[in-house]
Formats: sequence, C-alpha cells, structure tokens
Amino acid sequence: MAENEKTRAKIEQAKGKAKETVGRAVGNERMTAEGKIEQSKGDARQAKEKAKDAFRH
Repeated sequence: MAENEKTRAKIEQAKGKAKETVGRAVGNERMTAEGKIEQSKGDARQAKEKAKDAFRH
C-alpha cells in the first residue's frame, strides 16, 4: 500500500510539473496554477509517506 501511495505522489508531482510548464508556455495562468496545486498535493502525499516510514523503522 505504501509503495502505491509513493508512486501516486510521484505521478501527481510529474503531472503537475507538466501542466505548469505547458501553462507557462501558452500563457495560461489558470493551467499554471493548477499545475502548481497538483505538485503541492504530490509533495504533501510524499511527505506523509516519509513520515509514516520514519515511524515504522
């Protein structure tokens, strides 16, 4: 389960980065903001999983 969440976090971060980059390239501020939000969600998910791992070991 934890590996699944870690993978999900990485995917969310990558999708967010791609969306942010495309948004900047085409001048779409909304898409850029959505990309940053997705990245933040991925970062939060990854931090949560790292905290879980720290308590398990």
